[in-house]
Amino acid sequence: MDIFNFLQSLFLLLLLLLLFPLISAVNSTPSNCPTSICFNSNFTIRFPFQAVPGASPNCVYPGFNLSCDSQGNTVIRFPYSGEFFVRSIDYRAQEIQLYDPSNCLPRRLLDFNLSGTPFRVAYHINYTFMLCPTAFTQSRFTAVPCLSDSTNTTLATSSNTLVEFLAPKHCKVLVTMPIPVSSPTQSDSGFTSGLNGDLQLYWDVPNCEDCEAQGVMCGFENNTSQQVMCFDSPAGTGNYAPLLTFISLLTDTADHLRLLKMISLTVAIPTIVCAFCTACICLIHGRQSHGMARQQNFDPTVTLQPSDTSISGLDQSSIESYTKVVLGESRRLPMGPNDGTCPICLSDYRAEEVVRCIPECQHCFHAGCIDAWLRLNNSCPVCRNSPSLAHGVLQPV
Repeated sequence: MDIFNFLQSLFLLLLLLLLFPLISAVNSTPSNCPTSICFNSNFTIRFPFQAVPGASPNCVYPGFNLSCDSQGNTVIRFPYSGEFFVRSIDYRAQEIQLYDPSNCLPRRLLDFNLSGTPFRVAYHINYTFMLCPTAFTQSRFTAVPCLSDSTNTTLATSSNTLVEFLAPKHCKVLVTMPIPVSSPTQSDSGFTSGLNGDLQLYWDVPNCEDCEAQGVMCGFENNTSQQVMCFDSPAGTGNYAPLLTFISLLTDTADHLRLLKMISLTVAIPTIVCAFCTACICLIHGRQSHGMARQQNFDPTVTLQPSDTSISGLDQSSIESYTKVVLGESRRLPMGPNDGTCPICLSDYRAEEVVRCIPECQHCFHAGCIDAWLRLNNSCPVCRNSPSLAHGVLQPV
């Protein structure tokens, strides 16, 4: 039974290791919410943001979900403006810096909409976008490169004077609209190409500025409240952060998820199954070998000792007077309070084996086992009664 206890303990240990991440996620608190990082980024992702798939809702504030793409870029998605890459996050200033994956932020700004998000821009400046012939604007004005081609050039300016000078005689006004900028000094009196830089957004809720200033963790006050508070754990740490970060880097994309599944199916699961089967086979083989060894290699001169050295056993003629019986397919013994196991070698009776029974007590044994015993003892090995030399003859079955 020792091997079964070992296998049971091993199974419980493996089950605990598999369930531990799930248990820790269900009972997430600010001290064990994961801190992660995407491969191609140089900043950590922590509360109020979260990028670990399947992490507890208690670890991310609504609207602050991030993800890692297949190239390791940190991605944020807005409901009405699509995806942007994250350049950096300043948790103390509560500022996030974004850029366009296609490197044409001006095109994205023409229909930029932050509705349904917790973010805001610092300032807006009215810009007018104009479409002009390249032959007219070449070498004269600063263009917006990603919106221009060899035929037409797109200009952007906040100067009404320039707009009145060029339109409609030389250029066509496309649109005049407020464009988000990080500072009011970004406006100038000429044409600009600087709109293709980074986009800076800010958030006011949740307000974790005090926690960040103290260098401690910011998180939800409890599992049912949207209120946040400061905790003693250092900001950005977590008991299971390294493990969950590694898992997130493997599972953030479909390719990594398939890789993780492949590793699990081809390595982990077969290893566990093979170990379990090997242990079971060894156990079964060991039991069979032990039983056969006891029956086939039974040596009465070594293993059987007389119960009383002052009493000698029976002579061979007396032993031979007990009738031997060859068992049939039913393996039914001819008489007595016997079961299917020889009391001497403890091996089960099998068809075609020869047994011998003691008439007085009707106990039966393998013929070889009881013959060896009676040569050294004059009593039954089961009941210790001494057989009489005068006895009836057994009928074969």
